[in-house]
Amino acid sequence: MTEITVKGSCLCGSVKYQVTGETKRFYHCHCQRCRKATGTGHASNILIAPQTSITWLKGEDLLSRYKVPEAERFYNCFCRICGGPMPRVTPELDAVLIPAGSLDSEPPVSPQGRIFYDSRAAWSCSDDIPTYSEYPPGV
Repeated sequence: MTEITVKGSCLCGSVKYQVTGETKRFYHCHCQRCRKATGTGHASNILIAPQTSITWLKGEDLLSRYKVPEAERFYNCFCRICGGPMPRVTPELDAVLIPAGSLDSEPPVSPQGRIFYDSRAAWSCSDDIPTYSEYPPGV
């Protein structure tokens, strides 16, 4: 993979970060933990190495984390003010896991695939529903 630099922030803008490193992978994860952590059908995560590649530009003291007790390495990192998901350092992989939705611009890499697809929610990622560029008519 290639070395990239990305910047991101939380929903309220109180936390900002920059990550420069080697892209290891970019997946849409459909596991139950990712669905619960994001409140969506899947999490879109970019893994960048090494774990020291993150620089907190603003608001690091506003970060909270929740560690799933039975999970080997899964935890959720978020802004205490708005709840926006933030990158988390993953020492076991010597990397930083970045929620792609927290980026301030398009990532310079594309998703490689979907993981834990067999455990996806039945309503998630169906291609047979209508799409709209904004709210549908009448909403």
